[in-house]
Amino acid sequence: MDTSTLFHLLNQKVRLLSKELNEHLHKHDLYTSQWTILYMLSQKGPMSQTDIWQYLKVEAPTITRTLARMETSGWIHRKPGYDKRERIVVLTDEAKEKLPEVKETIKQFEQQFVAQLTSSDQEQLYHFLEKLGTKRSDE
Repeated sequence: MDTSTLFHLLNQKVRLLSKELNEHLHKHDLYTSQWTILYMLSQKGPMSQTDIWQYLKVEAPTITRTLARMETSGWIHRKPGYDKRERIVVLTDEAKEKLPEVKETIKQFEQQFVAQLTSSDQEQLYHFLEKLGTKRSDE
């Protein structure tokens, strides 16, 4: 198979996922990029801004802008870290209250999005995605 065709399809599906997820998140006044950060914080706890942009593989200024919007909207709070430059990002109490409803919206969307995939298909897809971008062990 031509890898260009494969990656074009993957890119189109990622764009579709993001577009449709944004539509579902609109009722919570959130975007996909913000949801990703909320999900991380709910799973991992407080994180530094540096840890967030490194984990998400996004440029630091992009994360800084997103966090500023989220802070204004009451989703997160940034507090000083161990040194002057470090900022630790934490969920607000308001965000913790809203998260179960947001997670339910996400869960319903995800179930619709993968409806054509069996449980086995989903496991295979996860396995394949885990392999993408990593070097083969025989190299």
